[in-house]
Amino acid sequence: MPAERGIAEAAAVLRAGGLVAFPTETVYGLGANALDSRAAARIFAAKARPTFDPLITHLADAADLPALVGALPPAVAALAERFWPGPLTLLVDRPAVIPPIVTSGLDTMAVRVPDETSARALIRAAGVPVAAPSANRFGQLSPTRAEHVVRGLGAAVDVVLDGGPTRCGIESTIVDARGPHPVVLRLGALPVEDLVAALGPVTVRAGNSGQPVAPGTLAAHYAPRTPLRLLRDAGPPPADGIRRGLLAFRDRPADGYAAVQVLSPAGDLTEAAARLFDALHRLDAAGVTEILAEPAPDEGLGRAINDRLGRAAATWSPAG
Repeated sequence: MPAERGIAEAAAVLRAGGLVAFPTETVYGLGANALDSRAAARIFAAKARPTFDPLITHLADAADLPALVGALPPAVAALAERFWPGPLTLLVDRPAVIPPIVTSGLDTMAVRVPDETSARALIRAAGVPVAAPSANRFGQLSPTRAEHVVRGLGAAVDVVLDGGPTRCGIESTIVDARGPHPVVLRLGALPVEDLVAALGPVTVRAGNSGQPVAPGTLAAHYAPRTPLRLLRDAGPPPADGIRRGLLAFRDRPADGYAAVQVLSPAGDLTEAAARLFDALHRLDAAGVTEILAEPAPDEGLGRAINDRLGRAAATWSPAG
């Protein structure tokens, strides 16, 4: 249903322990009452998500965080004041009211305030914090349109709020700023350069192969069903009869690809990030045997784009 008109009904579903997919500025989230362990368990079941991968808790307002967890470390408070609402997720100590399933048993909680009016209205109307990973099957492409959610999760979701395409198109940046040296745990829609301007030097430690300390940090993730591998340049494909799709950053290549998606003809990283997952969804549906992806310039949002492509390519195997 349209996001603005479905707030009251969706909020009632959340309070009753149901699942609601809703738009944020980053991607669509699959939300449940973060105070209800059984509702949170439904998220893991619907996504086929392993319970060792923690969820992000969403709040309606920055002022709700100290009310939930108590006094904040200075850097956490400063980042929340500077960047919320927005595509920044912060690690805080898990309060007792949040059940351990939401944080996968960790003593930390990932939390953010989305910069999307209907998302904050939904959380406010529900009257509870909302646990919400991306609204897709685990490890697959994140949804940036309501139809991506419906195609991927179907009847596993009680309500899908349709707010149109998301603005940022990639997930939030995750930062652990509890200690003296802030650490970026996941690159995302808030560029590292913005964090450095606000905080000074930060450490980037994005990526994980074992127990995740933050959502979306597994080495293999965000992958289309079609095998994807990275290219150094978008030249003509091999003439071997294999149907290949191409994800190009800026320029359309010579002929030879069965399907092509160009992220930004103008070379704009913001436009490219916003189009990334939708373009991959389109290539995934194009009936190709493999997808070749051209990296973005490795700066600003390009670092987050390349992070997602690298994780998607981690599951690649040659076409037979």
